[in-house]
Amino acid sequence: MSALPHRRDPSAIHEHALDNIRYIRETMERAGPFTAVPGWGGVAMGLVAVVAGVAAPLQGSRKDWLWCWFAAAIVSILTGAFLMNRKAEGAGSRLLGAPGRRFALSFLPAIAAGSLLTLVLARAGQWNYLPGMWLLLYGSAVISAGTYSIPIVPGMGICFFALGGVAFLAPVSWLNTILLAGFGGLHILFGLIIARRYGG
Repeated sequence: MSALPHRRDPSAIHEHALDNIRYIRETMERAGPFTAVPGWGGVAMGLVAVVAGVAAPLQGSRKDWLWCWFAAAIVSILTGAFLMNRKAEGAGSRLLGAPGRRFALSFLPAIAAGSLLTLVLARAGQWNYLPGMWLLLYGSAVISAGTYSIPIVPGMGICFFALGGVAFLAPVSWLNTILLAGFGGLHILFGLIIARRYGG
């Protein structure tokens, strides 16, 4: 009498299938671009910069001018991070998955360098170099991070980078307007494009 064929436990088969699906999903996630760049987040960051661009020249000292832009940067970072996380969750992905980590690790070094150089230049009284340096290094950060994101992001970074170069050559009286045009205008413009083409 022949032995009955061995039947596998259905729950084990189910677990094995789920493991395979999980592995495939994680592999695809690691290979894919970071798509959670929020267009409406860019618009919100731009509006914050417009407020700073109007308020900063009204401050009574260079230090207060710097604090005004610093406060705008903090608000923009928190707003952008919140909306980026919401967009990632809406797409069913993790903000700190492999693409998000690559994006962040490419973005942060130039931002850290800009923060340190801000302290150095402010202490040295070289206030007029700050706008160009901010735009140049922010553009560098966006270009680097954009290589792991949607195609329009590096293009936005190039615009910031180029505007930073213009700021170094422009008259001092133009510098606040250039900052407003960059952090305000470019964020709003590219934010609207991203929101329209890439789902919010």
